[in-house]
Amino acid sequence: MAKYENLLPRFLRYVKTETQSDPTSTTTPSTQTQVAFAQTLKKELEDLGLSDVFYNEANGFVMATLPANTTKKVPAIGFIAHMDTADFNAVNVNPQIIENYDGKATIALDQEGKFTLNTADFPNLKNYTGQTLITTDGQTLLGADDKSGIAEIMTAMEILLANPSIEHGVVKVAFGPDEEIGVGANKFDVDQFAVDFAYTMDGGPVGELQYETFNAAQADITIQGKNVHPGTAKNTMINALALAIEFNEALPSEEVPEKTEGYEGFFHLMSLTGNPEEAKMSIIIRDHDREKFEARKALVREIQAKMNQRFDQERIQIQLEDNYYNMREVIEKDMSIVELAKNAMLALEIEPIIEPVRGGTDGSKISFMGIPTPNIFAGGENMHGRFEFVSLQAMEKATDVIVKIVELNAK
Repeated sequence: MAKYENLLPRFLRYVKTETQSDPTSTTTPSTQTQVAFAQTLKKELEDLGLSDVFYNEANGFVMATLPANTTKKVPAIGFIAHMDTADFNAVNVNPQIIENYDGKATIALDQEGKFTLNTADFPNLKNYTGQTLITTDGQTLLGADDKSGIAEIMTAMEILLANPSIEHGVVKVAFGPDEEIGVGANKFDVDQFAVDFAYTMDGGPVGELQYETFNAAQADITIQGKNVHPGTAKNTMINALALAIEFNEALPSEEVPEKTEGYEGFFHLMSLTGNPEEAKMSIIIRDHDREKFEARKALVREIQAKMNQRFDQERIQIQLEDNYYNMREVIEKDMSIVELAKNAMLALEIEPIIEPVRGGTDGSKISFMGIPTPNIFAGGENMHGRFEFVSLQAMEKATDVIVKIVELNAK
């Protein structure tokens, strides 16, 4: 039996709403489906009875306030989740519900059984014995990243409104766009949100508590070749595609996502297109350590300079931009907000898993904007693809953590 009556229906309703972001768009939000979803969330927040509910057209965020019910001087606290889904088919999401999973059975996602969740490929399934799993039908992603976070925050607000005996200070919520394409928090209005600290509900399995992210940059590289007929190309042709391959091979071969873990950084070739005349490639650069991060960017520039020296013109041009920084630089100055979340989990008999994020969250940017914002689990597993799933019990625990943080914050 579900612990919270509205949590699962709320989540299912959210994931069936298509909200994929678009990296080629110049608007905020990047897609109109996110705008429509934001309006839906705005109405739901109003119907729940929260105050100061509004949609900010300038940045795509929906915000709302749960007023304090105590006269104590209590820090204002925020909870944040993102509305968009990743770059995988997100149209016509058809979630499946597997009740009382036995921890070992293979779950056929599609009717033909072409795509399955099984413990050989996904041993993490063994952690969910006896739980209710929500999966895809094999054709789309699920969208638990991060609609589970939205559902949990919304449900926690519902609980707090229904239980005034739980003493709390000001609590604010924000649901934003375009996190998956790395620009969602760029226009976040910290003055409008006006909290002392916040948490993104955007982590993975139960217990995750994260205050370290990568430092991140992207190198967009354009390579100009010289294309002539291959039959008469000797000493004349400059093949842009071959130069692109050479550039990538000049990067450390062991420092790629598939060969790194933990605090190890990497270079990741995201795309390569073109022909002998012109090629374009994008490489993302990641490292938790700021000094090593800067060294990685410098290496990209060194390869560019060395290759360009061979030609009579600058054939390799690079647009190199930082995306976000490791929020540890901000949060480690006052670890009390991490301790608060840790103590909330321990009070609920949840073992905190404090590990670095091998990625980033909206909290990375928001922390540097002035609101320290660690990341807490939302429950999803195997994000960004057809094998994504989430446990109802994991979402219930995340909801409990939100309520407990609010409660402990008031004490």
